[in-house]
Amino acid sequence: MADSIDAVAATAAAHGLSPIDLFLQADTVVKAVMVLLILASAWSWAVILEKLVRLHLLQKRAGKLITSIQEGLPVASVAESFEKASATDPFVTVYKAMVEEHSRSADLVFSESQRDSLQERVHRVGQLASADALDHLQSRLPALATIGAVAPFVGLFGTVWGIMTSFQGIAASNNTSLGVVAPGIAEALFATALGLVAAIPAVVFYNRIGSDIGRYGKRLNAFIGVFEIELSRQLSKKGDRNGLRAA
Repeated sequence: MADSIDAVAATAAAHGLSPIDLFLQADTVVKAVMVLLILASAWSWAVILEKLVRLHLLQKRAGKLITSIQEGLPVASVAESFEKASATDPFVTVYKAMVEEHSRSADLVFSESQRDSLQERVHRVGQLASADALDHLQSRLPALATIGAVAPFVGLFGTVWGIMTSFQGIAASNNTSLGVVAPGIAEALFATALGLVAAIPAVVFYNRIGSDIGRYGKRLNAFIGVFEIELSRQLSKKGDRNGLRAA
């Protein structure tokens, strides 16, 4: 009996159960699965951190830019506060696109219908620029969703393969003691754990980042609305002056 216990202890000692030991002792296929999941997890965290930092900076800048336009927003030229901001900022991109469209069409505005056409064009240009900026912010997010959906199944595949390999080893050795079975099963289950480690943050932050981008998009739309209001006001003043001249 003592010899049997010593043999089990020796077998368990020979198979370490630390994460590194489980990886090194795993089957080649299971190792490949583990490496794939580790790389997927590292890549998803890189995307998550980049998106969180970028969105934080954009929201902070958006607050400052919105505050700077409360006293009126130039529509024929770019406001000084926007000139100083980053050229890649979506607010700046959208604003410059609308100002450019206004400048290109300024000489065409003589009647009320032409003023309405200008406002419609500016609105469309702003919406297109906003959609392009939001698409850029959403880049690589679908990959996070893919990792969140697929990683558990990849880990499960590694687990199934590892258990099959363990059973084959048990059958070959004709030894079903816990000391023989446990290390192989642990190596296999470690693949499932890695799959969950990769999937859970990807799903959580995919939803979080998507929600943050949605809120930022609403601020962009509100900004487009502010520009259109100021444009309408200035066009109305111009129309009134033209009407006085005609009278």
